[in-house]
Amino acid sequence: QVQLVESGGGSVQAGGSLMLSCVASGLTDSTYYMAWFRQVPGKERGGVAAISTAGTITYSDDSVKGRFTISRDNAKNALWLQMISLKPEDTAMYYCAAAPRTGWVLSRPLTGSAYSYWGRGTQVTVSS
Repeated sequence: QVQLVESGGGSVQAGGSLMLSCVASGLTDSTYYMAWFRQVPGKERGGVAAISTAGTITYSDDSVKGRFTISRDNAKNALWLQMISLKPEDTAMYYCAAAPRTGWVLSRPLTGSAYSYWGRGTQVTVSS
C-alpha cells in the first residue's frame, strides 16, 4: 500500500522560508514522478512543482519560480520543497503526490489528474 506523508508546514511571516518534506512508502521502485500541489478552500488543487524520477528534470508553476525548489532523494524515499520569500498568496494546504512514469505524467507533470497517489497534506500559512 502506497503511503505519502508530508511534514514541515507551519505559520510564517511574509518573506520567510519553510521546507516541506514528504516520505513515501510502498512504492515498488523509484520510477515515479513526484510533485507538490496546493489548494485553498473553494479553489481547485494546483500544481506547484514536479520532479522526474532521477531528479534531473524539474517543473515549476510560474507563480513560484525563483522562490520554490523541489528535490528528492530516492535512497531515502524522500521529496522536499524548499520555499523562500514566501507571500501571503502562498497560504494553502500543500500535498505530495506520486505517479508512475508514463506518457500521461510526462506530458502534464503539474496536472493533478496525472497523479495516482496523494498524501493528506500539510498546512502553510503566510501572514503579511
